[in-house]
Amino acid sequence: MSINEQSRITLHFELALEDGQIVDSNFDAKPAQFVFGDGSLLPDFEAVLLGLEVGEEANFKMAPEKAFGAHNPSNVQTLPRSSFSMDLEEGMVVSFADSAKNELPGVIKTIGDTQVEVDFNHPLAGHTLSYRVKIIAVEEA
Repeated sequence: MSINEQSRITLHFELALEDGQIVDSNFDAKPAQFVFGDGSLLPDFEAVLLGLEVGEEANFKMAPEKAFGAHNPSNVQTLPRSSFSMDLEEGMVVSFADSAKNELPGVIKTIGDTQVEVDFNHPLAGHTLSYRVKIIAVEEA
């Protein structure tokens, strides 16, 4: 049986950056399982799986626009240092609440005496990703 839009899929996957650095992988762990279209994967990550069969391995390049989007400079904000009541380190992920009280993660880019630069882009935004999969099982959902 090949993967279609009504499939439950079990697979191993790996995401890597352009330089080969692995971002996420479950090849050495329990395989992931999801139902096609359930929102577990980005739509373009799912679409490339259509037609694959059990035992198949495949590699895909995902441009930023098909993965986590282009890096948007307007998503980098400068906030007053006084608005932080914690010790900060560059690269630290801090959770912020938006006007609807949803949590929004931001990465601390730079820390100055009076200001902190926070990047609200997804950490993988702007990166072309290599996406490797091995299909373990395909069932009707």
